[in-house]
Amino acid sequence: MDGSARAPAAGTVLNALATGHGSAFAIDEYVEATVSLDETGPVTGEVAGAPDADTALVEACVRAVVDAYGDGEGGYVRTETEIPMAGGLKSSSAAANATVLATLDALGEEADREAACRLGVDAAREAGVTVTGAFDDASASMLGGVTVTDNAADRLLDRTELDRQVAVFVPDERAYSADADVDRCERVAPTAAVVEELALDGRYGEAMTINGFAFCAALEFDTAPMVDALPAVDGVSLSGTGPSYVAIGTTEAVEQTHERWSDYEGTTWLTTTQNEGARTT
Repeated sequence: MDGSARAPAAGTVLNALATGHGSAFAIDEYVEATVSLDETGPVTGEVAGAPDADTALVEACVRAVVDAYGDGEGGYVRTETEIPMAGGLKSSSAAANATVLATLDALGEEADREAACRLGVDAAREAGVTVTGAFDDASASMLGGVTVTDNAADRLLDRTELDRQVAVFVPDERAYSADADVDRCERVAPTAAVVEELALDGRYGEAMTINGFAFCAALEFDTAPMVDALPAVDGVSLSGTGPSYVAIGTTEAVEQTHERWSDYEGTTWLTTTQNEGARTT
């Protein structure tokens, strides 16, 4: 029983560490998962090109789907990614979504995509790769577009399509969400509440920029890449708990930002928002 799927990365509008409410938007970069199930046995995993990578999350996703829809099957999951791991671009959420859909595909089952998303979120909590549950990141990746969520309740507050060009800057260092200083993030809760209001009003660019300055301060990241992107872009933010930055806007604005970010040490590229979400392949 074989299945395959892919799920997009995402960028941050509102980091959920301050209030438990978050917002993210899907981008046109992907994690692909292939799953092979057998009648019994353990679940094992592999990340292509990264033999030492932790596969606890994707293995937990396979088990969660089998528990809900299967009959005790074991199997093997392999993921392949264009997204830098531990870069703040929701690689874990995308891997979870792709694995959940690939496992459903292998079982010949279908599920409501919000329900499928929650299976991956629960598996992420089990694997200890997220502080908030990351329903904001996971929902943007699974559903596409931009979402606003209550992560404590795994509740979708809003989802809208978003058509923008995107610039991404990934510094050479990595930052793991589970290592983020939650206490410092909670100190910017009043600012995060303003960001949420802007996001629910569809003012995503303004929301991103305010979020970015607040969480750069809380998590002690450089604001210079953000300043370099302004005022040309619609919005720019630290993505997740860093170290990546994302900017949205017109083609001209993000190309200008890409050129400026190319002076920094790291990787910079251009992409677009994505409204289709995760899909079987």
